[in-house]
Amino acid sequence: MEPELRLESSLWVGNKRYRAVLTGWHFNWTEVDKKNREKKTISVPVAEVVGVEEGRIDVLPRKSVEDTDKDFTVFYVKRCSSGSSYGLLWRLGQTQFSCPSRVLRDQWTKHLRTALKTHSPLRPHRLLVFINPFGGKKKGRQTYHSLVAPLFELAGISSHVIVTERANQARDHLLKKDLTGFDGVVCVGGDGMFSEILHGLIGRTQQEAGLCENDPAVTLQPCPLHIGIIPAGSTDCVCYATVGVIDPVTSALHIIIGDSQPLDVGSVHQASALVHYSVSLLGYGFYGDVLAESEKHRWMGPLRYDYSGTKVYLSNRSYAGIVQYLPADPVLSSPRDRTRCLSGCSVCSRSTERLFHHSSDSASLHSSHYSQFSNDSEGEWVTVEGRFKCVSLTCMSSSCPKSPLGLSPSAHLADGTGDLILVWDTHPLGFLKFLYRHTSTQDQFDLPFVEVHRVKAVRFSLPSGKEVEAYEETGAMSGGIDEERIYVETVSRNGSQQQLTERGTEGEVTNEQKTADLFLCGLCCSKAPAVSVWNCDGEILPFTEILCRIHGQLVRLYARGIEDGAVVDNCSEENDLNV
Repeated sequence: MEPELRLESSLWVGNKRYRAVLTGWHFNWTEVDKKNREKKTISVPVAEVVGVEEGRIDVLPRKSVEDTDKDFTVFYVKRCSSGSSYGLLWRLGQTQFSCPSRVLRDQWTKHLRTALKTHSPLRPHRLLVFINPFGGKKKGRQTYHSLVAPLFELAGISSHVIVTERANQARDHLLKKDLTGFDGVVCVGGDGMFSEILHGLIGRTQQEAGLCENDPAVTLQPCPLHIGIIPAGSTDCVCYATVGVIDPVTSALHIIIGDSQPLDVGSVHQASALVHYSVSLLGYGFYGDVLAESEKHRWMGPLRYDYSGTKVYLSNRSYAGIVQYLPADPVLSSPRDRTRCLSGCSVCSRSTERLFHHSSDSASLHSSHYSQFSNDSEGEWVTVEGRFKCVSLTCMSSSCPKSPLGLSPSAHLADGTGDLILVWDTHPLGFLKFLYRHTSTQDQFDLPFVEVHRVKAVRFSLPSGKEVEAYEETGAMSGGIDEERIYVETVSRNGSQQQLTERGTEGEVTNEQKTADLFLCGLCCSKAPAVSVWNCDGEILPFTEILCRIHGQLVRLYARGIEDGAVVDNCSEENDLNV
């Protein structure tokens, strides 16, 4: 049922007359010809109105103001096709209206602003912004001040900006400083900066709730502050997978209108200690080797990933391991059901009801506890053992421009599960086919040596007798393992047991062995390494045996998921009434 009519009158756009109507939820204006016949209508949801200003105003690329008594300008979200991407670009649409009198002009501006407050309660008013000036092409500062800050000012958002000078500065600030009065945190950078914000906010929330992050069985408290991402890094996977495009203006507009997209997070533990949070990729084998190799060639820029990927592929490695996983309910969804997690996803919506079944309204989601991982009795752990090309876990599709459908095309952002991908040892051409299918629409799981499972938790361990050798090699790779003793986790079907293994003098490695290049090309390497490292959202984890648990909807982003490209209602050129 349409809400009660609030305001209606004739307005002019240029020399054309329009019948403008503001209801509770929509602002419409319809062109009327000289014979009073209606022509085309433009309808903008009130929730997508960015701002209303008196006079004739321009914001981008430069702000200009023409103060007139009878005019006002409405700024709103305008969608456009992104071409090669699956999502939609958002642009700042604007229309300048002329009124017969100043009184009517004031009526319109007052009613529109009141409607914004009434129907957009989640819009941020004050944001904490972190800018990484070193990420990507080192244009984070320029991107924010030229494209984002003018939009925030237009929308009446005040922001406290911090330009970071060192790694983990943003994380440390969020953990220690007073955050009172902020509605959200925005990162201007890539996936590395997002990871800092993620760790800072989750850690701060658990501290205030008195919860221990190191306990893998603990039910973590959802974060009350939203996270906004302005893409400006070398990799912007999280932004691409949650918005569908890598575009600063699109992301800024999602932040302004207060979009809210819940996101699952995996907590990675080793030896009863939290080592990292993950949202996009936790990968062992091929993906870990590529990251470790690429770190040696940072001077190459983004090209280092292609170079390292080729080198690691030619080495033709596989690794022994034991994988245990706790399957998710197959009735709810499947990684092979060919659905995509788009804006308004029904699977994620049903998961919200399941995860927060005690909540009566959306505001209480942040204060309620969920118990999908409170114990392991919800299902039997499944164990597989063998040699793998790679073992991967992702909480989202992990799509990117080079892989538009991602690692797991049917993965969901907020269903409380992750997708476990097992690629068994196979011949090089078969593995190349698997990798190539990530760049096309072919099903990369439709291969005899590939398995995919929707899971709630994963354990990875080494076969018996491999532990000491493994930790010596990962210590040499990372340079960060304790010289005196190491933790080894042995996993049983009922749980994990930690063993403290003393490294004797007989097991010590020489300096030459430590500094040896363990990632030489397999074509000229006399001995392949026995173990790989974990690639956790672009960070190397110097551990082999880990436990990862998925925490449903632990954080919320200023996003709404990827919009269906077929739903484009106001982006055509004929709707551009910017006069």
